[in-house]
Amino acid sequence: MRNPLLVLAEHAASWRDRTPDDALAHHARRALVDWFGCLLAGASRPPATLLAAALADEAPGGGGAVCYVTGRHVPLRHAALINGTASHTVEFDDIYRYAVYHPGCPTIAAALAAAQAQGRDLDALLRAMIAGYEVSCRIGLAVQPSHYDFWHTTGTVGTFGAAAAVSVLLGSDADRTAHALATAATMASGLQQAFRGEGMSKPLHPGHAAEAGALAAMAAARGMTGALDALHGPVGFAAATSEDTGKWDRALARIGQPFAIADMTFKNHGCCGHIFAALDAVGDLQREHGFCAEDVEAVAVGGYRATKEVCDRPHAVTEQDCRFSTQYTVATLLRFGGVRLAAFALERLADPATRALMARVSVHVDAECAAAFPAQRSAKVELRLKGGRVLTRHQTTRKGDPDAPLSDQDLSDKFLELTTDAIGAPAAQALLEALWRGSALPSVMPRVAQRPRGVVEG
Repeated sequence: MRNPLLVLAEHAASWRDRTPDDALAHHARRALVDWFGCLLAGASRPPATLLAAALADEAPGGGGAVCYVTGRHVPLRHAALINGTASHTVEFDDIYRYAVYHPGCPTIAAALAAAQAQGRDLDALLRAMIAGYEVSCRIGLAVQPSHYDFWHTTGTVGTFGAAAAVSVLLGSDADRTAHALATAATMASGLQQAFRGEGMSKPLHPGHAAEAGALAAMAAARGMTGALDALHGPVGFAAATSEDTGKWDRALARIGQPFAIADMTFKNHGCCGHIFAALDAVGDLQREHGFCAEDVEAVAVGGYRATKEVCDRPHAVTEQDCRFSTQYTVATLLRFGGVRLAAFALERLADPATRALMARVSVHVDAECAAAFPAQRSAKVELRLKGGRVLTRHQTTRKGDPDAPLSDQDLSDKFLELTTDAIGAPAAQALLEALWRGSALPSVMPRVAQRPRGVVEG
């Protein structure tokens, strides 16, 4: 077996001057549209606002990158950190389901900052994104599913996506890109425990990954070396974070067939993706049979292990906790017809009828769903109505997955929903048009409105 790090570095470096076909470039634009929507929705919320305030004295201004939380020009690493954090805050960002990974937040945050700092155009950004997605998603494939027992893939594997993308924009050859990936390996981090309960650390994971990956690429471009067996060595990244030294034959087979960025899940609900199949099933049953929330006696959700371990939160109270609660999101869907940004407004979080309905929702591991994970994100729902009628649905995929994709119009509608309140309708529409059809990097946006946001405390 060839050294996997060298294989991936060669692939990434090829994107310095490689031209994607129209279809692949369009997939990259879809990812960019989706990411920008998530970024701007999260830029006025903690923890990104708190992180920007904490680092205000360290980023007085100056630099070619843009921090979208403050609207200031800042150094590359600062923008990557803050923007990467903001883009993961509202839990609406893309997913590479086979690696249990959100590649957009760390990869695009770092790549955009580097492209701005280097004065590059949108074509260069898209090429860097393709490289970063491919490298990091392949590494994710090599360490899953056991990696997800303890590690948050977006924080760990995301570091490689950022390093690869920034290396492309810095013009690094395969050798220096390899050293960037090697150094990124030793800085990758992100613990599952950070989002199994309360706290704001989870969005920081992709922000840290974006900054650490960018640092690794910048240092390697100047000649800093890393351990080139850092991925597959006996005490390397895979050995330290999974059950073996990596499934590299599987991960590296047929690179780019399809490209990871062309095989993405774009979220249709503003919460943890491990709940999506259940939400789709409940929503379909409600539309087909015409019952209302008051008619529901009980909902039993069978899912894979993460659905139970991460999202069985019957007593969730805070915004963060409720985004990971099957009970809260199912009850909200039944009551209000959707789980979007409005689902986590303070008045919704405290709604008495939603709270009462949460007590009727249970979660368990279903053997068939568990066996199909991670390639398939499924759920089995049994919904019992008052009067005794029982409705069931085995949801084998999620709306937004590659086999049930969101259309370009769906993505545009989602983008406008996420950004109009943040920057205003005219600016949102102009930015959307530039992302779909422009050739230059998006122009500097005005500072996102910093509206006070309360958090319900448990």
